[in-house]
Amino acid sequence: MTRRRRAGRDRGSFTAELAAGLPALLLLLFTGLTAVHAVGTKGECLHAAREAAIAASRGDDGRAAADLVAPPAAEVSITVDGDRVRATVRAPVRALGARLPRLTVTATAVAAVEPGPHLS
Repeated sequence: MTRRRRAGRDRGSFTAELAAGLPALLLLLFTGLTAVHAVGTKGECLHAAREAAIAASRGDDGRAAADLVAPPAAEVSITVDGDRVRATVRAPVRALGARLPRLTVTATAVAAVEPGPHLS
């Protein structure tokens, strides 16, 4: 004959702990996925800023060079100040979750203007 265990006070405690802990785990998961997406977008922005700065320092169209590798909806700004070219790329990162605000990732690259008649 098997002995049956009588239901004690902890009956249903696993369900209560799961109900309390699951939202916290989902929040951590969404935060982690958003952070990974933001880091990837930051890398794309940095690559686009480098391409834009190098192209503009040679006298080429820096925006066109950046648009080839920039993330979607990125804003590219290029300034020439004396012997330096500064390219800045800004891109939005959508946080996972419909009601969360968007993050903006920015990357800047600087290149020396190459000598020649291409820039005035």
